[in-house]
Amino acid sequence: MAQTTKLNEIIKGIDYAMLTTIRPNGRLHSCPMATAEADGDGMLWFFTGNNSEKVEAIKSDPRVNVAYSDSGSERYISITGSAEPVRDHVKAKELWTPRYDAWFPKGIEDPNLILLKVHIQAAEYWDETVGRMVPLAGFAR
Repeated sequence: MAQTTKLNEIIKGIDYAMLTTIRPNGRLHSCPMATAEADGDGMLWFFTGNNSEKVEAIKSDPRVNVAYSDSGSERYISITGSAEPVRDHVKAKELWTPRYDAWFPKGIEDPNLILLKVHIQAAEYWDETVGRMVPLAGFAR
């Protein structure tokens, strides 16, 4: 997908994204997540612990925002979508890199390890030529 290619060009080399969830009390909460590329189906994938507050928040309200920022190269992107916790051993093996060992020392066999699958619904990025955020073509608004 062309839009996924453009998205991956923008986020390439940005180590962390900020994932914002809506907690059951209605408050927004953001936390850093190790960056993964968007796949060909327009999904973002992240590793997390099944017993985390973000997973509980997503179970009650799946709406999320994922924000990437690199001020040095003026790359900024804001992605809205819905997230779902997923247990997928095959996908986890595909995405796993040694960087995740710090959070999951048992590796993909960790019983607490799950994936967050973010279905991208819209994306906007900073276009310095016009000095504002613009929609990333191909993602519905």
